[in-house]
Amino acid sequence: MKKIFCSIALVPVLLFGQNDLYPVEEFYGGGIGYSPMYITLDSIPGSSLLQKLGLNPADFTTPFVIHGGEGFTQIAGRWRIGGYAGIGVSRISTVPSIMLFINRDGVDGYQPPPAVVQDPALVDTTIAYTGEFAPSIGAKFTFALGAATVEYVVPIFRDLEIATGALLGMGRATISIDQHSGTPRWSKTFTNVYGEVVDSTLYYEISSTDDIATTQAGGLLSGKMSSRLTDVSGTFFNFQPYIAVKWQFLERVGLRISVGFNKGTIPAGRWYLNDREPISDSPKSTLQGVAIRTMLYFGL
Repeated sequence: MKKIFCSIALVPVLLFGQNDLYPVEEFYGGGIGYSPMYITLDSIPGSSLLQKLGLNPADFTTPFVIHGGEGFTQIAGRWRIGGYAGIGVSRISTVPSIMLFINRDGVDGYQPPPAVVQDPALVDTTIAYTGEFAPSIGAKFTFALGAATVEYVVPIFRDLEIATGALLGMGRATISIDQHSGTPRWSKTFTNVYGEVVDSTLYYEISSTDDIATTQAGGLLSGKMSSRLTDVSGTFFNFQPYIAVKWQFLERVGLRISVGFNKGTIPAGRWYLNDREPISDSPKSTLQGVAIRTMLYFGL
């Protein structure tokens, strides 16, 4: 009887010691906290076109940072679900040097003169611009993400576990191009670029009656503007498989780190100008790269 009693008395002690290493029963809990995501994107959509504007897409922040929040909760057994939402912004800009030129060959844009000039009319007549109103060109890349997470948890120790899962949701990429010269003025910011509005009617100026037919057929052209802002954006399904490590270093505070590969694809023709006009000839764009999320959470 003494041996049996001692054996029964040792069971709670053994179970408690075992619980320090490996959980012996299902654990239920959850947490919420700040969770920045660092993505090393393979490329920025429209990079080649940004270069034509004089911008260097490589100057966008690498890794790209999405600031967001994340939450999770245990649902059944070792399965856990959660949610993530965040947004990241990166900007680049330049002030190019300016050369004035006369178009003498009838071809749109500047054409370097040939090595041997046979026609004196095609001699290069470029001259440096020395005025004060040099244009400033800038671009902003925005990545917004909202998604759910599903994962399977493998406990290692009482306060340490590894999980494998996936982040699935919707993302949105936006590229904003800003071009302006001179000093911005509040009143000019609200100036109509086509003409003058009187009693809800826009009055558009033409040079002569000969321009009526051309304008009726070709549409309205905006006048010279000191500032122009263009937005192109696209929505896509985002998928990110990952492996995560969670460490509960305090009773109600823990640290979680996940490493995965993020991928989202905007189909061809699914980019929009200023959020409303579809760009039918827009190419397929892929936003992918290695992603690392860190999370300081409060919970269990």
